[in-house]
Amino acid sequence: NCKVAEGGRKSDVAKLSNLLRQLKPDRERRCQQQSHVCQHILTYLQGQTRGVDSAEICDRFQSAGVRLDHEALQDIIRFLLLTFRSGGKSNISGDELVSKLEESSNKWSKASLQVLHKLWSEHGALVHTQQDVQAVLSIGQLVDMQWKLGMAVSSDSCRSLNSPYVTLLLKIVEPSGQICQRSFEMTIPQFQNFHKQFKEIAALMEMV
Repeated sequence: NCKVAEGGRKSDVAKLSNLLRQLKPDRERRCQQQSHVCQHILTYLQGQTRGVDSAEICDRFQSAGVRLDHEALQDIIRFLLLTFRSGGKSNISGDELVSKLEESSNKWSKASLQVLHKLWSEHGALVHTQQDVQAVLSIGQLVDMQWKLGMAVSSDSCRSLNSPYVTLLLKIVEPSGQICQRSFEMTIPQFQNFHKQFKEIAALMEMV
C-alpha cells in the first residue's frame, strides 16, 4: 500500500531514517552512498534496468568500508521503492516529497533530505512518465503507436533547454471497447529503452 510512503507506520519510517544515518559518519560520504542507492532505484523505476540488485549494492558498500548488513539495506531499498513509486504516481515535486517524509518522521537528517530532494527533482518526472506508459499498456490493447522527434524549449521531463525528446502517441482499446489516445514526452534514452522493451515483448509473443 503506497500510503506507507505518505505517513504509514511512523515506527518503520523512523527505523529507515536511522538506518540511513549509519551510512558513514562523515556527511559527504554518507550523502554519496545514499545517492548511489537512490540512483539504482530511480534507474529501475525509469525502466532502464530489470531490477535493483541489493547484493551488488551491499558488496560495493562493503568494498568502500561501509558496515551495513544486507537485511538493513533491503529495508532501505524497499522503503525508497515504495516512496518513489508513490511520488511518481502522484507526480509530486521534490519539495512535496521532502515534506511528506518530514511529516512521517522527525528522524530524517537534513543531508539525507537534500539528497532525496535533488535526485527526485531530476528524475521524478521521468518516473511518472514511465508509470503512465505502463499503466496505459496494462489496461488495454495497443492498436497504434506513432512518435516524432523534437527539441525541448521547456519541459518537465527534460533537464535542460534545447534537449532532444520524443513525443509518443498511443491508441489503446480499453476493456469497454472505446479507443483512447494518450501522449507521452520522453527523453531519447527513455524512448530507446521503451523500444527495446517492446521488441522483447514481441519476441516472447512469437514463442507462445
